[in-house]
Amino acid sequence: MSANNIGPGHYKDKPMQPWDYIIANNLNYLEGNVVKYVSRWRQKGGVEDLRKAKHYLEKLIEVETGAPKSDPTNAPSHELQSQRTTWEARLKGAK
Repeated sequence: MSANNIGPGHYKDKPMQPWDYIIANNLNYLEGNVVKYVSRWRQKGGVEDLRKAKHYLEKLIEVETGAPKSDPTNAPSHELQSQRTTWEARLKGAK
């Protein structure tokens, strides 16, 4: 950790700052954001930070596999069911 750490408090208690870990491990933007959000979720954003980490992780999987998130082979079945339920509700409301 650098001596002139002016970062937010939710990182100050870490033995290593997330950006130092990201740099030391040569992580890309998507990987770095996963590390950032998972590192701080208890001290800052709660489950919403875990959702953000998941969002970046899903994009990383999409990039690495070449399959878009909307591709059924890349989406968990519960997400597909949730999307279907949402669209069915919208269609019923539009009638």
